[in-house]
Amino acid sequence: MADASPKYRPAAPDHLLPPPAAMAAAAAAEEEVTVAAPHDGLMFWQYMVAGSVAGVVEHTAMFPVDTLKTRMQAGAPLCYPPVGLRQVLGGVIRAEGALGLYRGLGAMALGAGPAHAVYFSVYESSKKFLSRGNPNNHAAHAASGVLATVASDAVFTPMDTVKQRLQLKSSPYKGVGDCVVRVLREEGIRAFFASYRTTVVMNAPFTAVHFATYEATKRGLMEVSPDTADDERLVVHATAGAAAGALAAAVTTPLDVVKTQLQCQGVCGCDRFSSSSIGEVTRAIVKRDGYAGLMRGWKPRMLFHAPAAAICWSTYEAAKSFFQRLNESKAI
Repeated sequence: MADASPKYRPAAPDHLLPPPAAMAAAAAAEEEVTVAAPHDGLMFWQYMVAGSVAGVVEHTAMFPVDTLKTRMQAGAPLCYPPVGLRQVLGGVIRAEGALGLYRGLGAMALGAGPAHAVYFSVYESSKKFLSRGNPNNHAAHAASGVLATVASDAVFTPMDTVKQRLQLKSSPYKGVGDCVVRVLREEGIRAFFASYRTTVVMNAPFTAVHFATYEATKRGLMEVSPDTADDERLVVHATAGAAAGALAAAVTTPLDVVKTQLQCQGVCGCDRFSSSSIGEVTRAIVKRDGYAGLMRGWKPRMLFHAPAAAICWSTYEAAKSFFQRLNESKAI
């Protein structure tokens, strides 16, 4: 016969119950085991380090593609027609050699590490708060991504502006330090943040699509093949990250073109704008290049973000696993 319902089960005598402190400790331990996710329990600085490492690895690995994208999107004087991906690549190799693809790498490294540290730590904190223990809450994942990108863009935008200007063909700057000093002297500190609003407007939907797609794809892979796919396998993170990066990149390319032109305005023949208005820049691009101009650089952008997201997520999850094992070894 089945055990009696707790409603009718007689209470145990007080002398048979464990001490209140032991009961509280057991309840806490049971709750921790029940709700803990594979990587829960990391300290805030560990999320930041993991995110920083992931950001630097991602951008360093894909930097040549980013250089090609920047040159295609920056725009050219009216006497120069738009060029394709192969033409840009061939031009860089012929004129500057392979190292030309890495011009501006120092600015990227200075910005990507801190920005990704902020990005992932804010994402993890927001996801934990907004999802309230529900791993299938895609709205919480998307909202967490938006909050993360608003915070990280404030850190990365100044160095992104320097990076973009250094990546241009015949860039007038000698390096990161020279670019920073000359922009401050000639244009003021506002020039470093001219594209911040556009960056946030672009990255908010980019990140929402990215994180929601990443979490949904990862969970879908585990449901389709539960025996071979689990939350800890890097191939799952890489596949989900690549799908998320490609889709988000395609959706937000027009805003990325606007961002690039705001950051590079007045340099190497690029147009200068009277304000940082997204509408004004968009109208100028359409007037000069037609609506196709808003999709300039979409191929290298997708070629960048699909593998970059896979690299970033794989590195990030691997770093989290490392810290998890480190924490567990210290607890023993």
